[in-house]
Amino acid sequence: MWPTLRMALASLLLSIPSAQRGLPCKAEDWQWEMKEQGLSRGPKPDVMVDCICWWTSHLSVETPSGQALHYGSKTICYCFRGRAQAQTEDVNDCRKAYSTVSGVNGPLVILDHVKFPKYAEIVRLTLPDGTKRSGQVLEVSGNKAVVQVFEGTSGIDAKKTACEFTGDILRTPVSEDMLGRIFNGSGKPIDRGPIVLAEDYLDIMGQPINPQCRIYPEEMIQTGISAIDGMNSIARGQKIPIFSAAGLPHNEIAAQICRQAGLVKKSKDVTDYSADNFAIVFAAMGVSKICEYGGLCVEMRMVNMETARFFKSDFEENGSMDNVCLFLNLANDPTIERIITPRLALTTAEYLAYQCEKHVLVILTDMSSYAEALREVSAAREEVPGRRGFPGYMYTDLATIYERAGRVEGRGGSITQIPILTMPNDDITHPIPDLTGYITEGQVYVDRQLHNRQIYPPINVLPSLSRLMKSAIGEGMTRKDHADVSNQLYACYAIGKDVQAMKAVVGEEALTPDDLLYLEFLQKFERNFIAQGAYDNRTVYETLDIGWQLLRIFPREMLKRIPQSTIAEFYPRDSATRL
Repeated sequence: MWPTLRMALASLLLSIPSAQRGLPCKAEDWQWEMKEQGLSRGPKPDVMVDCICWWTSHLSVETPSGQALHYGSKTICYCFRGRAQAQTEDVNDCRKAYSTVSGVNGPLVILDHVKFPKYAEIVRLTLPDGTKRSGQVLEVSGNKAVVQVFEGTSGIDAKKTACEFTGDILRTPVSEDMLGRIFNGSGKPIDRGPIVLAEDYLDIMGQPINPQCRIYPEEMIQTGISAIDGMNSIARGQKIPIFSAAGLPHNEIAAQICRQAGLVKKSKDVTDYSADNFAIVFAAMGVSKICEYGGLCVEMRMVNMETARFFKSDFEENGSMDNVCLFLNLANDPTIERIITPRLALTTAEYLAYQCEKHVLVILTDMSSYAEALREVSAAREEVPGRRGFPGYMYTDLATIYERAGRVEGRGGSITQIPILTMPNDDITHPIPDLTGYITEGQVYVDRQLHNRQIYPPINVLPSLSRLMKSAIGEGMTRKDHADVSNQLYACYAIGKDVQAMKAVVGEEALTPDDLLYLEFLQKFERNFIAQGAYDNRTVYETLDIGWQLLRIFPREMLKRIPQSTIAEFYPRDSATRL
């Protein structure tokens, strides 16, 4: 509606003689012009004020003094008894450049004698050599301001650096043309392509969503991975992280999910991949460099990132690169840039989901690098540290990222978020995975022991969890035996783990016949259910059939977590077939 409304108001305002611009105009004229453009209702006074502000800031209308309006001009709008008036004043002082840098501390710059600084305001810095950098106000105290510089503070001279306060917050240009493009951590194109023509400029912090407008996720996403589809099903609009560690194939698992993700259909052999309505937003933070050039052009530097190269080549091989938007932050890029990279990615995802109505899958890796950048900034600000040196507000900060997933009433798109984080020393009690688990709706746990036994994907289903699984499976969505089979597989696998530990103590000769059945189930479950190829795309029905074949190892009376009616219907199927 806004572009049409603005075009209508612009055509009306431009029809007014230049000598009369800024004088009162009747609200009836605005309403008549809107009806001519096909709009059913006339504007409210606040809508008129907003549109006058847009007009004066975008159409370069001359002021009575003959100076053209530009960014930083002040517009005063009056609405009284059906009449609207806009007056403009030249306020160049709000963009005054300050050379009052009093100190530089890590990624932070401290300025003194600043008039009316605002929290989260964008600051443009000009270095002595003419280099331009940007920053954001983190803290305001009287006439002092603390600014975090996105590109780093290297080379900043406290006496010769000029800082210009823009009066605006950090916004990013968004467009559907961003799909198929590669950007750095600050949102600038690095694939030698043209600058993206913005369709809108959005605040990277996003807009708060009314909880009443959220739609509960109830559509299961079929990933083709049995350990996820069968026992930790993901719903469209869910936020579920991958808990991994250094050296584990979490990137391969995320790429396989991207390749194979689709909705489950009632027909057994049909899945909805929504190729024309599916998009992926991938953000890499702190990825390491390697020397070889592998096909990824980054600002003519011939620098390639191993993680980025893997995802890019995988997207190209399966033909989905045109539906992917990548944001890449190098390990040697400024630390502060990692704080805005996931927010740039999520702002782009929100535009694609809620404006373009696409189903967006957001992958964020590595959130541990993000949390460490947050700790570095907190230390530079000399804040009181929390657990293991991380700031006390890290839980709230992570929530501002994770809670931007979901579905909104009245919008056809959705945002499904899969953040990847590496647990330091494989410690799941570390503050990063610990706080992440409180915010998100489950987790997928990548296990090192399974990986050492050459099992792919090495997903340990016992510590893994999907809190929205119950609402996305069952009759009418997957199959009516889904929940019962999942519960029974969990129980048998947990008992099998206990039997395996007991066997190491007392030996196999001391085990009972039932214990031997659980031990057999444990081995076949890991070899046939969890293990599968990187390009093995199993339907949820195939996964459930494999689960029943494993459960037929036990007699019926040992399957205590499945109702007898379900056992009578599914247990006899191909009862002679054993894995």
